Amino acid sequence: MKTLIGVDGSQASLDAVKLAGRLMNPASDRVAIYFSPTELEKRLFGKSRKVIEGAAAALFEESCKLLPDTVSNHAELICSSKPAAVGILESASGWHADLIVIGARGHSSTERLLLGSVSRAVVHAAHLPVLITRTPADDHDLTVMACHHMASEAAMIQTINAMSWPESAIAKVIGVTESMLAGPLPTWLEKRVRDPDTAAIADAWKQEHDDEVAALNQLLENFQKQLPEVFRKHAPLVEEGNPGEKILERVKKDHTDVLVTGRTPSDRLTRWLLGSTSEALLTHSHSSVLVVPVEKKQTH
Repeated sequence: MKTLIGVDGSQASLDAVKLAGRLMNPASDRVAIYFSPTELEKRLFGKSRKVIEGAAAALFEESCKLLPDTVSNHAELICSSKPAAVGILESASGWHADLIVIGARGHSSTERLLLGSVSRAVVHAAHLPVLITRTPADDHDLTVMACHHMASEAAMIQTINAMSWPESAIAKVIGVTESMLAGPLPTWLEKRVRDPDTAAIADAWKQEHDDEVAALNQLLENFQKQLPEVFRKHAPLVEEGNPGEKILERVKKDHTDVLVTGRTPSDRLTRWLLGSTSEALLTHSHSSVLVVPVEKKQTH
């Protein structure tokens, strides 16, 4: 697996390097550290290539210290004077990266809403998985949650299997049914459930609801069987209601570190909006979010 990590010297970007290092196979994975000077740095240093190259070298050295030795020994430094998002995307393509990792600077509600121009631009335009990191990658056991969606199932299975998840990770899969049958009976029907005229309707409603939940559970079990062993240690989580809301509730409850979700754009508008669930998760989750596009390219 080839991972390109964007760094800018901020703590968020160094946390991104550390988390990426925890998800690598030291024996085979390769990494490139990407750096481009900010507009402020360009104005301060003018076009002094020596100064910018020195800053890049220092960041590269600091980043390598956060990676497994066998990975950092073969790490590459990529520098570009292009705008960060453009440079990251072009470099990832030219280097044939399988994954892009970027640290999200924002933690306030406003910053999360804006996400950051670089992070958002990369996620929207990338044809490969992008990991937006938010949580410091300390040494506790990682908690991971993979969100199932039929349209992105194949791409997610490929990406999750290509990555190296710690054996100690607490990894789960989750699915949400959002049909009108989810949840309790409507009040008007519940009040009349004993009425012979409506009892049959109530029974049919409950049966269809139970069938939907059972079908989703079966889908999740099949999905789970195709993932690494670490994802098969816990029973699938079946939730009912609004997918974005329910997944975010579970992320908060489980103190999830990494949330894996699919992205299924079909045109420019949906590519920009990401899709309501993916957008909600990326915008509001306190966890790091790995976004897997359906059009994911083949790994090397």
